[in-house]
Amino acid sequence: MSEAIAPPIDIDAFMQVDVRVGRVVKAEPFPEARKPAIKLVIDFGHPIGQRRSSAQITANYAVEELVGRQVLAVVNFPPRQIGPFMSEVLTLGVPDASGQVMLIGPDAPVPEGGRLY
Repeated sequence: MSEAIAPPIDIDAFMQVDVRVGRVVKAEPFPEARKPAIKLVIDFGHPIGQRRSSAQITANYAVEELVGRQVLAVVNFPPRQIGPFMSEVLTLGVPDASGQVMLIGPDAPVPEGGRLY
């Protein structure tokens, strides 16, 4: 399921995307979403705080196993209305062998708010 590589960008363009680590503090079903999703509240620590995200991760994750998990998310995209829910960050993942989302996170606990580099 590989896609062609994206066009080249310079490091300055990459640095404009603010990817941070946060800890899921709340997860709940999102039955109103057009595609199956879970509503997340993610704590990025000071000064970002808690942000909300809708994530299409129901194929590989149950709501009850997400709280406490560290994930990576883009924190500087504009908020996006998804049905009745305002998603404030883009939680990042990669496709598994069947094309379903697998979350990206650190291998060991790290401080919330750490920036990807």
